[in-house]
Amino acid sequence: MSRLSGKRFLQFVEDEYEDLELWYPKIRLAEEGAQVVTVGPEKGRVYRGKNGYPCKADSSFDEVRAGDFDGLLIPGGYAPDKIRRYPKALDLTKEFHKAGKIVAFICHAGWVPISAGILKGAKATSFFAIKDDMVNAGVNWVDEPVVVDKNLISSRTPADLPHFCKAIIEATSGK
Repeated sequence: MSRLSGKRFLQFVEDEYEDLELWYPKIRLAEEGAQVVTVGPEKGRVYRGKNGYPCKADSSFDEVRAGDFDGLLIPGGYAPDKIRRYPKALDLTKEFHKAGKIVAFICHAGWVPISAGILKGAKATSFFAIKDDMVNAGVNWVDEPVVVDKNLISSRTPADLPHFCKAIIEATSGK
C-alpha cells in the first residue's frame, strides 16, 4: 500500500504557473497514491505554465470544498498573483488553514496565503523577491529549502522541490 493511498490534494492553477512547481508535486504525490485535483477559475480550461506546459483544470474554484481534501498545493510562478484575485481561492485557503490541513506553497505562491491573511506570526520561506511581502504580512521569514510550521509547508524555488515534496509526504503520512 502506498504511503498516501486514499489522500486527496487540491492544487491551484492559473496561467503562467511555474511548470515544475505544479507538475513535480502532482506527479510525486500521485506516485505515493494520492489523488491531486487541479482547480482554476474555469473547469476544463487549459492553463499554460511559464514555459508553455499545459494543465487542464479538473474543476473550478467554486465547485470544490476544502472539507473534501487533505491538503492544498499552491505552485509559484506568476499564477499566484492572479489566483489571489479570486475570493473563492482565498476562502478555500482560509478553510484549509482553519481546519489544520496542509497548506503547501512554493516560490511566489506565498502571495496567496498572504492575501488570505493566514501567515501572520508563522515561520515560512519563499522566493527572495517576495521576502518583503512575506515580512510585511507578519511572517518570520527564513532562507531555507523547506520550512514546516504546523500545517504550513513552504519552499523557495524549483531546486527545493525534493525537500518540499518530502515534507508534504511526511506531514500527510504521519511519518
